[in-house]
Amino acid sequence: MPVWKKAGNIVLSTPQNLKESIEKDISMVLIDLRKAGDAKKEHIKGAVSVLAEGISKAKDKFPADKKAPIVLYAGDTKSAFDSFKNVRGWGYTNTSVLSGGIEAWKNAGNPVEGGELKTDIVYVPKPRPGEITVEEFKKIAETLPSDKLILDVKDVDEATEGMLVGAKNIPTQDIQARLSEIPKDKEIIAYCNTGVRAEMAYHILKDAGYKARFLNANLKIDKNGKYEISKE
Repeated sequence: MPVWKKAGNIVLSTPQNLKESIEKDISMVLIDLRKAGDAKKEHIKGAVSVLAEGISKAKDKFPADKKAPIVLYAGDTKSAFDSFKNVRGWGYTNTSVLSGGIEAWKNAGNPVEGGELKTDIVYVPKPRPGEITVEEFKKIAETLPSDKLILDVKDVDEATEGMLVGAKNIPTQDIQARLSEIPKDKEIIAYCNTGVRAEMAYHILKDAGYKARFLNANLKIDKNGKYEISKE
């Protein structure tokens, strides 16, 4: 996924993904790209109106934080995909298109509402469930306390290019099958290159009864274990 996203390819978000994010009160920007009249008749609660044909002129309305999750939906696939390419091209790395648009959202039994939509984008970042601060992560990485285990959830070939000293590598997709290798008497701190797979690992571990957190940031590590962390 990180390689796919870095190449600027289309990323889809399912109605279930969006529903869970809303229920968990995760900070995001939800954009309705349809004509104002259609959006006024029915839209997803919390959506902001930005016309697809005017998206290029709305660049300055978008958050300064380029990691802000942005979900776009339109009445047709082309408008949504074209708008995605614009927004993604501005450097917003967590942009996605709601698969199937508002019709898929409704068909899944989710609610819509009518009325005027806001046109100003307001993004107030909040920690995601299970997210560890960069400062605390650095402290753990440097001191390696005995009650913590740092888990590198990148693929094996990525981990060989650079891993934190003292970390254990188990790729996200292998965690469920390798839970016996992960101690339950320690808090597990998961990381990857961007935070995406680390968050997935966090949910797998949490559902399995582990105490866990994850780093939601860009992390570069060289072969000697030296690292740089950025939230941008």
